[in-house]
Amino acid sequence: MYPLKRNRRLRTTQALRSLVSETTISANDFIVPLFIVEGKGVKEEIPSMPNYYRYSLDTLPTELKELWTLGLRCVLLFVKVSEDLKDNNGTEALNPNGLMQQAIKKVKDTCPDMVVMTDVALDPYSIYGHDGIISEGRVINDDTNAVLAEMALSHANAGADIVAPSDMMDGRIFEIRSLLEDEGFHDTGIMSYSAKYASAFYGPFRDALDSAPADVKDIPKDKKTYQMDPANREEAIKETLMDIEEGADIVMVKPGLCYLDIVRDLKNAVQVPIAVYQVSGEYAMLKAAAEKGWLDHDQVMLEQVTAIKRAGASIIASYFAKDVVKLL
Repeated sequence: MYPLKRNRRLRTTQALRSLVSETTISANDFIVPLFIVEGKGVKEEIPSMPNYYRYSLDTLPTELKELWTLGLRCVLLFVKVSEDLKDNNGTEALNPNGLMQQAIKKVKDTCPDMVVMTDVALDPYSIYGHDGIISEGRVINDDTNAVLAEMALSHANAGADIVAPSDMMDGRIFEIRSLLEDEGFHDTGIMSYSAKYASAFYGPFRDALDSAPADVKDIPKDKKTYQMDPANREEAIKETLMDIEEGADIVMVKPGLCYLDIVRDLKNAVQVPIAVYQVSGEYAMLKAAAEKGWLDHDQVMLEQVTAIKRAGASIIASYFAKDVVKLL
């Protein structure tokens, strides 16, 4: 009892606070998302994501080498596909010489030990901006799964270490795992976006890839028929357990800060690593508030990533990764 017990004793100096800290952040905690575009000499800032860039294949190595020097050892690749290559079936996604496949090889050529994760979803390749094939105004689950599995296999063939299905089709983890096993890719991992919510925080990301759902008559204007309802909590556990049973090695919660209760629920329920995606909207909001002088950018950034890890995340995909590591 007080005064025998004074909790403040262990808060008196920074060194002492660090000594007893329950949560620590390091470069090993982060996945760095990277946006790849066609062209040469391209390093273009994304308007809605200040200080974050799209890279062409020839400018990518410079960024990769900086990440490696900072101790960041894992990247998650996304590609911005030319409009003339988009269709309803994701045909370009299976091109062995496509932008994603070339990007995987470029990373491995530049930093052979870098862990390469790849986005597996049809929205960058779709004329409709959806994560699946559209038929009669609906996203078709099983036909989409067949393409996703072939897409994952194509990434594995190019050298990806881990494929990351972000689509939220039912059963896609089983289809992907089965095909990878059949083709001998026993060591290629799967990071499943297991609890991906139909969130309003994805806007800047869709800006970066030009992958927002198209405003076309009789086509869904959002992704609520396959991504999760933000009102639901227990459903996230069901989705995640199913993905693990189907072969997921890592599971993900997306977005981050508004879903930390979900992270903790999963931490208590599963025995695989849990990733959290601190999404583009979370990044953009802090950048905007800091630009106005309303928030201390660095302190809020560190508080956010610490909260995500404290909630139970093993891995954090974050656009802040470089900034955090430089501060550390």
